[in-house]
Amino acid sequence: MAESSSPTLSIAMPNGFPDLPSLNALRVFEVVARHLNFRLAAEELGVTQAAVAQQIRGLEASLNLRLFERLPRGLALTDAGLGYSGSIRNALAMIDEATRLLRPQASHLTVSVTPTFASKWLIPRLGSFAHSHPDIDLRVLATDRLSHFNTDGVNLAVRYGKPDIGAGLNSELLMEQRIVAVASPTLFEASKTPTSFEQLQAFTLLHDAHDFWPRFLAQVFPQHGQATARNLRFNQTSLAIDAAISGQGIALASLAFVSDDIVAGRLTQVFAQQLRLDKSFYLVWPRKLQQPESLGIVQRWFKQQAGNS
Repeated sequence: MAESSSPTLSIAMPNGFPDLPSLNALRVFEVVARHLNFRLAAEELGVTQAAVAQQIRGLEASLNLRLFERLPRGLALTDAGLGYSGSIRNALAMIDEATRLLRPQASHLTVSVTPTFASKWLIPRLGSFAHSHPDIDLRVLATDRLSHFNTDGVNLAVRYGKPDIGAGLNSELLMEQRIVAVASPTLFEASKTPTSFEQLQAFTLLHDAHDFWPRFLAQVFPQHGQATARNLRFNQTSLAIDAAISGQGIALASLAFVSDDIVAGRLTQVFAQQLRLDKSFYLVWPRKLQQPESLGIVQRWFKQQAGNS
């Protein structure tokens, strides 16, 4: 008995799309219609220019009409091609949206911080967050303006102040504020590190908007006289820190903002004393019955990072 041949799978599609051109050719057509140039379309698609031209010729042959006018310096859509390109673009956009809806969406969460907190504390740590929580789309709003949770779409904020933040808000201590004096080690290559108020007068004092220098000097040198040191003033702490790193003078900053620079050797702590303030950094978020699950994850991550500062 002769062996029977392997069965062939045949699928009848009576209600399908018998006149539908190749989807690959339609995708190529949409790109060419946008660029009106085979070379640019080939670069976007990552194929050869000849392959693009072949797809367009095949599509025009299957439709039995011309979609493009071949001009000496490029292409132009025919009337038929112009109308067809709009319809195909809309159809491909619908397919793209339907496909994206099948995939799990990342959880969005917006955190409001000051520019200095962002640049000197948060940004250096964001890589570890993205690695540990790839499903959370963390958005950082860095501004000196006090962000509003409802109008600005903010889920969580880091604010500097006292525990009583405001009505309708939850707050939790993130880290205390400890102010230290820092400078570049290169600043003391030609002279000794100052140990007295008089020696300090030889250096430039870098101020920020908080201007902690009077309180700091009163603590370190209780009997000091009138300061005569040179001064440079900045509106943001991050600028004063950067100026210190470049060797322009001595800055006061939160230890949390300069600890990485101290470890790396870019800065050195000039005096052992720390100025402790009655204000601290707090995590703040609105009181709501329904909160995104990602909020708790981000809060725990912030506190873990603050504990390691």
